[in-house]
Amino acid sequence: MRCSPKLIQCTTCQRTILSAMSPSSLTALLLLAVPCFSLDNGLVRTPPMGWMSWERYRCNTDCKRDPENCISEHLLKSMADRMAEDGWKELGYQYVSIDDCWSLKTRDSQGRLQPDPERFPSGMKALADYVHSRGLKLGIYSDIGNYTCGGYPGTTLDKISIDANTFAEWGVDMLKFDGCYSNSSVKAIGYPKMSSALNATGRPILYSCSWPAYEGGLPPEVNYTLLGEICNMWRNYGDIQDSWDSVLDIIEWYGKNQDILQPAAGPGRWNDPDMLITGDFGLSYEQSKSQMAIWAILAAPLFMSNDLRTISGGARDILQNRLLLSINQDSLGRQGRLLFQKKPLEVWKRELVNRQYAVAFLNKGTDGTPRRYSTCLSMLDVITCTTGYKVYDAFAKEFVGQFGMNTTMDVTINPTGVVLLFIVPTC
Repeated sequence: MRCSPKLIQCTTCQRTILSAMSPSSLTALLLLAVPCFSLDNGLVRTPPMGWMSWERYRCNTDCKRDPENCISEHLLKSMADRMAEDGWKELGYQYVSIDDCWSLKTRDSQGRLQPDPERFPSGMKALADYVHSRGLKLGIYSDIGNYTCGGYPGTTLDKISIDANTFAEWGVDMLKFDGCYSNSSVKAIGYPKMSSALNATGRPILYSCSWPAYEGGLPPEVNYTLLGEICNMWRNYGDIQDSWDSVLDIIEWYGKNQDILQPAAGPGRWNDPDMLITGDFGLSYEQSKSQMAIWAILAAPLFMSNDLRTISGGARDILQNRLLLSINQDSLGRQGRLLFQKKPLEVWKRELVNRQYAVAFLNKGTDGTPRRYSTCLSMLDVITCTTGYKVYDAFAKEFVGQFGMNTTMDVTINPTGVVLLFIVPTC
């Protein structure tokens, strides 16, 4: 049986994204006289990987009644231990990141942020030293506003330099910079200023910006050219929740806006669709595979937010899938695209190094019946190698076969599930 060589043409966005700041914001930014907007830290040439506290643990500060799950040095050390001892570190998961609610509600007498002494009795420098001793990196959280989203002291414009230096002195390796209790003008000044302040410390600190998520994620309010110059990664959209509806909402938004988002990403600068929730409570096994596969296609940062002490074997197998992780970490750094959709099916494709490809077939249906889909490589616009391609199933962990460009290929996708193929030229 042969497949007609009908090609699906993907439109490439050629537009130049111009500065979207209002005149008043731009004037204020220029008056600030920040010497350099380039984040010259050489970090994350492939998407960063790690663990983050927020989605799973939120702002749980009740260490008296819930000592194992509150935001504390005990929690962070426990996760660092698991990452070092259970194979995560070797696979590339290296950042252990504290989100909101770690500090006291007041700064110290010198105007510095200070960790809650009951929950972080050893201090942040000691915690960073411990994480480093496990071969990992420590991330921390702050906010360009009067308060963090959880109501703790924010990093106002006059505190940016002192906070950047404090984080560097503690040995922090990553900063997630949120945007609650702020406004557009303050963000337009504060996010570039923090980039320069981090550079000035001399310590390589991964800079994660939440700026676009607070401005709608799209031009003209969001200037992705500027973001690529000042940030290593950035949240584009709303917070992920522990549900399949939330994952689908993010996937649909990325597909709808891919002509804008795809050109913005690349080595050292990544779109961030938010944390991986595999291992939590809201996703089935199939849905967990789907999130992981699409995040790999999107060249997304992979930050788990779960309990690594109790994670199931099935969830661990998904998150530690070596072929999938190699797709995510592909050195070409090109974000994938939604190639085709016909409800409930979507086909996503990512170009990889050496003329290799990853293709994800996502079944968004919930009717209980697996969907069979017939295609061929020419329909997927995989046509550069005339002698054919070898195809591997990333989740089944098996060789599917060798296919010519017009040879029919059948895939069966479970409801709310995915099939992720790795395609290698025989040329």
